[in-house]
Amino acid sequence: MLEKTSDLLKQIALGEDSILELKNISFKGEKISGPHRNGMADELAAMANTHAGIILLGVDDRTREVVGIPLEKLDLVEDWLRAICNDLIEPPLDCLVRKLFVPVQGEQEKVIIRVDVPRSLFVHQSPGGYFRRIGSSKRQMKPDMLARLFQQRSQARLIRFDEQAVPGARFDDLAPSLWNRFRTVISSHDDQEFLLKMKLISPGENDILCPTVSGVLMACETPDAFMSGAFIQAVCYRGIERNGGYQLDAKDISGPLDIQVRDACRFVERNMRVYAIKAPNRIDTPQFSLNAVFEAVVNAVAHRDYSIYGSKIRLHLFADRLEIFSPGTIPNTMTIDSLSERQSARNELLTSLLARCPMNFNAIGSQRSSIMDKRGEGVPIIIVESEQLSGVRPEYRLLDDAELKLTIYAAPPPPEHG
Repeated sequence: MLEKTSDLLKQIALGEDSILELKNISFKGEKISGPHRNGMADELAAMANTHAGIILLGVDDRTREVVGIPLEKLDLVEDWLRAICNDLIEPPLDCLVRKLFVPVQGEQEKVIIRVDVPRSLFVHQSPGGYFRRIGSSKRQMKPDMLARLFQQRSQARLIRFDEQAVPGARFDDLAPSLWNRFRTVISSHDDQEFLLKMKLISPGENDILCPTVSGVLMACETPDAFMSGAFIQAVCYRGIERNGGYQLDAKDISGPLDIQVRDACRFVERNMRVYAIKAPNRIDTPQFSLNAVFEAVVNAVAHRDYSIYGSKIRLHLFADRLEIFSPGTIPNTMTIDSLSERQSARNELLTSLLARCPMNFNAIGSQRSSIMDKRGEGVPIIIVESEQLSGVRPEYRLLDDAELKLTIYAAPPPPEHG
């Protein structure tokens, strides 16, 4: 949509419409004096509530003159814009922000900021309420319109979230080396046909093919570039308290989900203690069963709720326990007590793709040939192997009906190590 600078200038000359908004930016010292933050939030939310669109910052909406933004003020404007999207719009809005040089007749090139606003799967509220764009202006939605929009977008989300197109992601963002691994001898030789059948791509805005959530998570080198919470925050603490001053190791683990699983397990393996007993023969006793850790991490990445904006998996390692926090409540009608007995997949496409990925970590004791087991053996393995090692049964807890917490207790040190 308006990819060429020449097309953009032609559209500026025609003025604002349903998908184009022009805004001049004024400054007072090191602060932005106009437009007002709340008004800007209303404009962004209105566009997201209607359809995809573009907001150009540095262009006068009345004269259609490219005023530009001083180079030294670009970072200030970008920070101002991101704060509006994150702090004043609920749920927060992900926009693509680009800085562009544009030619101005008779003058030097000027810099503007282009903001691509995606058509959202959600209904966004801004400081002024709920807005929708009609032509070149925004209008507050009446209750009946608001109810219809909530219904429409709720129905859109009934399509499994892991099969939905990701706004801002492009076909070329998928790496052939990553999606070709899912090919079989009977797969189509046509790349586009194959990716469509695998649901790694899907028609997005204006029916342009773009990656799905599963496509981004499994076939993109940097999923967190398009889905801000698609990574694992791993932290190892000294002692038993969650205190930043006692961090021994920390890493944000990103990449395709199978790589995240491998690297998260390696993080635990690297930081956990292994006790050696020398009588009569040397016996190594680890703090945690790596097989149980592997199953726990796989379950977290496979079953978490990726639709919760900005939420990430947290893996926190202490001297006496391992805690894994997974965004989202328990799927469907399952309960904490039934986790070890029942199966329910929130992300069916993701789990089927993970089931095609070969084991990439030496989870001692595992009989797996692929990362994902679709027989429901993961939770029993976590409970049985961890309890055998530590003597304490792992605990699952649901926090505020929004996050699942798993605590695996560490094996106590042998007497000579105590």
